[in-house]
Amino acid sequence: MIQPRAVTSGWRFFVVFSNYMALQNSCKPVFHSSTPRSLLNKPTIRSSARSYKATPIRQHKESLIPQTHYELFPNTVPTGPPPEGPFVIDVRQLRKEFLQLQAQAHPDRHHGENKARAEGASARINEAYKTLQNPLLRAQYLLSMRGVDVAEDETAKVEDPELLMEVLEAREEIEAAEEEAQLQPLKARNEAKIKDSEHKLEAAFKADDIHTAKEEAVKLRYWINIKESIDAWEKGKPVVLVH
Repeated sequence: MIQPRAVTSGWRFFVVFSNYMALQNSCKPVFHSSTPRSLLNKPTIRSSARSYKATPIRQHKESLIPQTHYELFPNTVPTGPPPEGPFVIDVRQLRKEFLQLQAQAHPDRHHGENKARAEGASARINEAYKTLQNPLLRAQYLLSMRGVDVAEDETAKVEDPELLMEVLEAREEIEAAEEEAQLQPLKARNEAKIKDSEHKLEAAFKADDIHTAKEEAVKLRYWINIKESIDAWEKGKPVVLVH
């Protein structure tokens, strides 16, 4: 059963997102028959230029919609991103809140102009969920918020011979496997490395140590790549570990 608080949170995002789009398009916002009653008393955006200038909404229109992925999931990450909030998050709770949000903003539940707005809201929710549920994408996103791009930086590589040798050995082990069960020990070791990397990122972001966070995010990229190669294993299929 969906808890009332979660439903309100989902609708608050959708209604605010709709009003933001209405502001951008200079049209009146549309409240929905199933909008929680508490939201109906919120200040609205008027269509006339005069009243539009008089409302404080114009001065703060950037704040009408969530500014970060974290703001879309207040139940899962109520304290927001690091350093105030944690790096490691409850992925199960995140998925639960994601499904609740999508249930409210799904385009099939809306018509006309509201459908187009719902499509935009749904895409934003999907992007945020995809990013936050993956520790590597989450780390890259947090670093990008601080002006550090490791996702597209091809020069961001690890200069650790021992680590690189371990990666090459993992690739050979994956390619040499005759059946998927043979990869279980490697999978377990790699999952442990991912967890260890997450904890190091937790400490780095909490201390706002961007240099260490960047280095660890690059290492995590190797472990995630090995995980994806194991998950996509097929007998005789070449393994390409992108780094």
